[in-house]
Amino acid sequence: MSISIDHIKKLRAETKAGVMEVRKALEEAKGDMAEAKKWLISQGLVKAAKKADRETGEGLIVSYIHNGGKVGAMVKLGCETDFVANTEEFQTLGKEIGMQIASMNPETIEELLKQDYIRDGSKTIDALIKESIAKIGENIVVLEMKRMEI
Repeated sequence: MSISIDHIKKLRAETKAGVMEVRKALEEAKGDMAEAKKWLISQGLVKAAKKADRETGEGLIVSYIHNGGKVGAMVKLGCETDFVANTEEFQTLGKEIGMQIASMNPETIEELLKQDYIRDGSKTIDALIKESIAKIGENIVVLEMKRMEI
């Protein structure tokens, strides 16, 4: 089956996966976009699982202030290198997790990871982190979190 460049562009825009990965996914799914997306997600989860044991000695503390300054959260997010910690994608992930903490008030990290992501209820915070691991290529771990409210 011939895979069109338009299909590759569209799936790449939706998933942020590399061109070759998108092409392979479309080939595996015989051109079916939904199946190719599922395949890419499953491959990302496999990649994330392989990185789970890696040391996370670097990272950032990210703050998020919500609702006119009445609610805030801080999250200590670990990764493997300072290079990744300084990327926009890693910092955005930290802000998204901080927003989740401020909005949903989880009591433990385990509870946070199981929560449905407030921007997309079809995935959990754990799945959001695993997607980032697959894209970035390093292990990412929520090390600490704190929510404050006035």
